[in-house]
Amino acid sequence: MAPARLLKCDFSSTLYNTGSVSCVCFVFCVSETDISQPFDAASPHLPWDHPFYDIARHQIIEVAGDDNYGRKVIVFNACRMPPQHELDHHKLLMYLKGTLDQYVESDYTLIYFHHGLTSENKPSLSWLRDAYREFDRKYKKNIKALYIVHPTMFIKTLLILFKPIISFKFGRKINYVSYLSELEDVVKCEQLLIPARVKEYDNKLRASLKPTTQPPMSPPRSPPLPNQVFGVSLIEGIFRRSANVTLVKDVQLRYNSGAAVDFREMEDVHLAAVILKTFLRELPEPLLTYQLYNDIVNFTSVSSDSQVMVMKTLLESLPEENYASLRYLITFLAQVSANSEINKMTNSNLAVVFGPNLLWGRDNAMSLSAIGPINNFTRTLLDQQHLVLLNTKSA
Repeated sequence: MAPARLLKCDFSSTLYNTGSVSCVCFVFCVSETDISQPFDAASPHLPWDHPFYDIARHQIIEVAGDDNYGRKVIVFNACRMPPQHELDHHKLLMYLKGTLDQYVESDYTLIYFHHGLTSENKPSLSWLRDAYREFDRKYKKNIKALYIVHPTMFIKTLLILFKPIISFKFGRKINYVSYLSELEDVVKCEQLLIPARVKEYDNKLRASLKPTTQPPMSPPRSPPLPNQVFGVSLIEGIFRRSANVTLVKDVQLRYNSGAAVDFREMEDVHLAAVILKTFLRELPEPLLTYQLYNDIVNFTSVSSDSQVMVMKTLLESLPEENYASLRYLITFLAQVSANSEINKMTNSNLAVVFGPNLLWGRDNAMSLSAIGPINNFTRTLLDQQHLVLLNTKSA
């Protein structure tokens, strides 16, 4: 990724987090002043002397894996914003831009948790207005949805006031979410690392409702169906199954019920790729297993001349089904990468897409500090797959 650049702008150095516009508008007002140190937006644990240390340590911005449609999820937490005088809003803009720049070339989703915005940490309206007008098209183009969680009348009124400058197409992407349970249709809430303050506030909102008006809770997991594929442990022959339908949930339902569908009949050529990522993401345990989590996160400390041997040893400790599925997947991705001149999916790009779907922590969340190492491991695996993954584990 290119070095992050510091902002030079004439409007106020404040950030506005009022909802839709807030999450998106932090990303555009950028000048050409290079940061002297490299910027790794994937880690909140930067060295204390790093230019973005004071931003990352608040964990205001987080990357939370993919949503239910295979789109990358970026989360903005208003409650983690410190008072205005304690936050450099120019740097916050650059930090968010550095994060989004890794994903805006593909479809992505923004989730904004509004609870916690106060008069002490709320920036000026003029900054938001001027910032939105400078919002680069590449950020608007591929954002497919913006979810404003726990919206207030203030936010709704503000969006009405800003309606003249908000494009119609962008306005259609804004969604209000009154309760956390409503997010389950979009993304698994446990992967979002939702702040405790937000959860407590959501519980208070629920408690204030009459019993007949309680929002629906996520249904408990039912026993697996005889032919179930998604949300269950690995089974033999999974890659022999073929299915196709217009919506991801319909495809999952067809897979789980054992119905056969042909992807070639689908008009959306991206659906098959989304289904593959969805299958990996919904495994009860990641394909690379919790047992290898620490070894993989710390793989960057392995010397380059030992990486192939260490990786081969790690992967051969996987269960038979996991190893066979991984070998099949990596072999397929190597074929995709071989055509990267046309499809633009190099090993590095594939690692960014599949890394978070191959491994995550036991709490089902992806720590920002772990994303980089996991993606690096995945890229190395793709680079060295012909040496690491053999036809059989005993070969």
